[in-house]
This record gives sequence, structure tokens and C-alpha cells, in this order.
Amino acid sequence: MSIGQAGERELLETMVDIQRDQITGILEDLDDQEARRKLVPSLTTPLGLVRHATFVEKVWFHSRVAGVSRAEIGLPDTVEESFVLDADDTIESIRAAFVAACERSREIAAGHELGEEFDWRGQSVSLRFIYAHMIQELAHHAGHGDILVEQLQAARKP
Repeated sequence: MSIGQAGERELLETMVDIQRDQITGILEDLDDQEARRKLVPSLTTPLGLVRHATFVEKVWFHSRVAGVSRAEIGLPDTVEESFVLDADDTIESIRAAFVAACERSREIAAGHELGEEFDWRGQSVSLRFIYAHMIQELAHHAGHGDILVEQLQAARKP
């Protein structure tokens, strides 16, 4: 069966996974120095984008859906902090953390129905909403990553 004929859940899961692949793809053709390079005034770097995507996975699935507190997961207090890199962060370590977070997110989501509701800042949102939000969020950041990678690749040329 093609994705065009998939049921709702399979379609949502596949679309999220496509965007997850796009996020890991940000780091494919970079070295650690390039991945840390700041090309914009914000905290956004290619490596920071993938670190932030890990944060997003954990906020939505590990905390909101699974009900584990942000403190227990070790999440930073602010979104901005989720882009901040530690001195020992590497492409390998950040990619591995993201892949592990995604796998855990899949496991968590598998135990819930699309219509099941979860708290989001005092209002209820369904797992269906969370999937749609994640598609949007990850696609947004994958696009940022594409632009940064394009700039880094252009800088390599003499």
C-alpha cells in the first residue's frame, strides 16, 4: 500500500518520520566544526537544530503524552536553552540522542489512540494534534537546516 492510500494513523506516523529523517539529514555532510558554526544572530546552528528537535520530541511525547515531568527527563526550562550546545556535543552524540528520543516517542505513541487527549498549557490536545504539530515543527526546522547547510557548503568553495 502506498502512503497515498494509508489510513490516518499510518499517514501521520509516516509524515512525522519523514521529517525526523530530514532533521538527521541536516548533519549528513558536515563536520563537527561546521555543525557548530553560527551563521545567524540567534542560537541556531545545524547541531543546535538537531538538539532542539530532541527537546521537542521529549516535550511532546515523553512529557505530555507519557506524563513524565520535564525535570525527570532533564529538559531545559526554556526553548532557547534547547539550542545551546555543551562542549562535548558532537554530530555523533547529538544524532544518537535524537534517534533515541524518536524511538522512545514511537513507543510512547503506540500505546495511545489518535483521539486521546493530553494537557497543553491548560487545554486539551489530541495525539492527532501532536502528530500534526510535530510534522509542522520538524519541517520548519529542517528547512532552517537546509539553508544553513547550503551556506556552509558554499563557504567550502574557493
